[in-house]
Amino acid sequence: MSLRLIIGWTGLGLAFSFFSYSQLSLAQTAIPLTPEQIAQETQLRAQLKEVEQQIADQTVILRDKQKETASVQRDIDILDNKIKTAQLNIKAKQIEIARLGTNITEKVKTIGVLNTKVDREKLSLSELLRKTRDLDNSSVLEVALSNQKLSNFFIDLSAFNIIQKAIQDSLVNIRGTKVKTETQKVVLEDKRDSAINAQKVIETEKVKIEALNKEKTALLRINKAQEGAYKKVIAVRQQKRSAILNALFKLRDTKGISFGQALEYATIVGKQVNLRPAYILAIITQESDTNADTLGVNVGTCNRPQDTKKYTDVMKPERDIAPFLRITKALGLDPNTMPISCPYGSGYGGAMGPAQFIPSTWELFEDRIARVTGNNPPNPWDPEDAFAAAGLLLADNGAIAGNYSAERKAALKYYAGGNWSKASNAFYGDQVMAKTARYQMTIDSLQGG
Repeated sequence: MSLRLIIGWTGLGLAFSFFSYSQLSLAQTAIPLTPEQIAQETQLRAQLKEVEQQIADQTVILRDKQKETASVQRDIDILDNKIKTAQLNIKAKQIEIARLGTNITEKVKTIGVLNTKVDREKLSLSELLRKTRDLDNSSVLEVALSNQKLSNFFIDLSAFNIIQKAIQDSLVNIRGTKVKTETQKVVLEDKRDSAINAQKVIETEKVKIEALNKEKTALLRINKAQEGAYKKVIAVRQQKRSAILNALFKLRDTKGISFGQALEYATIVGKQVNLRPAYILAIITQESDTNADTLGVNVGTCNRPQDTKKYTDVMKPERDIAPFLRITKALGLDPNTMPISCPYGSGYGGAMGPAQFIPSTWELFEDRIARVTGNNPPNPWDPEDAFAAAGLLLADNGAIAGNYSAERKAALKYYAGGNWSKASNAFYGDQVMAKTARYQMTIDSLQGG
């Protein structure tokens, strides 16, 4: 038998073995759960359902208690209810983490199988290409005029065609497997984010339980004989509440407002875009406040009458100067005196007001801001409009109320845009989430009892 004929039969065998391998590997891509894993998942689902029902029951009890006349016992009962609810929230999240642990393990295995499949298909493709080169070394005319039998010539041609078809199928399989692998990686990342979210809820609830237990201990010290003194406790609580609501909420490049007013603005926009008021307050603080641990302390102010650097010096000319002039003209403001941010690092400045929107971005949001606040045209230096703008952008960035990972990622995008995932920008997301936790505790205390 001629060498060409041997190559032909080898090519046929390789092509058929490739087809068999592809079918086998596709069937093996999905990794089924074991009976033990299925039983565990069923049990965890049942436990979670039971805990969620208990949380719902506690919510009803709390509402009823809050309607009662204020007394030491009533407030102790409310604190007991909140402690139990926090404990149930921790239990629910622990169950969720247990479920996610199994899911994450299975996703990692699936990605491993898919990666192995891609590697093997690449090897098959490499061998197919080598065989193709072997068959293609001589021209069709040269082979036809050689001394080999005509039947051998057609076997070679048949092998060549089959191998070329196998190459095409191999490329399709590799591309398809890569798509599946990327999809599984996205799912895995979502599962890991969910596990982080659950752990953050547990940490928050533990802090809440500690604070509630301290408050309960203080109330338990008041015995029946001292019940009358509880009126003083209530009075102090009301004074503290008023002090919080009336405290100055600092804003960049505009007059500060009370915390109560800031909370109202954050609550209004939060309801419309499904975001926590505490989270919106944290972003505005991060951008506006010039205290330590904020961006505001690092970014100077330009373009005021006393400033040497004007908007033409700090803005990106082709992007922001024309929008800035349109915005100030529509509002009847002097573009030569309105405060804007100075450049930060090696970038441009020109961000406006408490939400720190650059002019070109503000114009994109003007209509939507106006629908939220009723102010048309909206003013980037107006606190109400600034809160609305921040909430809308955060929602567009993917923030979801109470989802730690989504909120942190949206905050990073607010700050760094497409560079949000760079490690050098992580500080911003971490600081925003820390502020969010503090504001949430303040809001919870205002809404308690």
